Amino acid sequence: MSRFDDLVFEGEAVPTEGWDFSWFAGRATEQRPSWGYAKLLADRMAKAEAALDVQTGGGEVLASVPVAPPVLAATESWRPNVEIARRNLATCNCSVVDVGDTADLPFPSDHFDLVVSRHPVITRWDEVRRVLRPKGTYLSQQVGSGSVRELTDFMMGPQRDETHWSLPPLATTAGASPMAAAANAEAAGLDVVAVRQEALRMEFHDIAAVVHFLRKVIWIVPGFTVNEYRTRLAELHHFIERHGPFVAHSQRFLIEARRR
Repeated sequence: MSRFDDLVFEGEAVPTEGWDFSWFAGRATEQRPSWGYAKLLADRMAKAEAALDVQTGGGEVLASVPVAPPVLAATESWRPNVEIARRNLATCNCSVVDVGDTADLPFPSDHFDLVVSRHPVITRWDEVRRVLRPKGTYLSQQVGSGSVRELTDFMMGPQRDETHWSLPPLATTAGASPMAAAANAEAAGLDVVAVRQEALRMEFHDIAAVVHFLRKVIWIVPGFTVNEYRTRLAELHHFIERHGPFVAHSQRFLIEARRR
């Protein structure tokens, strides 16, 4: 096989379960936001009495918290990740619940003093507000609009900013603007106390990293398969071989809100 075929095969073979990006070491890089979400999460968790992590993935980030609150729960929608999260969070006495991204949260009203979420696919602001106690806090690092747009446009051609989601009221998808998220939070009955946003440089050093990334982060090229995009992958492979890494930029924003 050619080097291109070898790399594509390698990128296809890596499991996509969980939210661990360690496989990309030496093959792709991404700047981290200056606010340090994991550190903020650890600080908030240490002070909480009851906390919820919405769309926890494989629980990898939540498991890094040094001090967990007495009551800790997490939700996840993808079944393979649910089992990984339960293993990763077993030592935290965390209850991991299988919940759809658009579904109501299966918890009583006024139950948590802290709700968090890192890169949620959808934010149900009405449900966040409902399960928070009065003066409770929501802290979330989210994917901003146009994230990794350079790769999307290369693979699919220039895209218009449209959403094809059928959403409940007061819900925001990944790829929303900070202004839209803040507006929905306020409309749901939360007071937004902080919003920060940054564009972060990403570099893909080989086509295996691109293939694995597109399989793992499914909203960058919806419906991605190697067979359908083989021609574009080959063109990108040759570009990287001749000119060095393919550069894109992830968009991230941090939002913190409190229940009135």
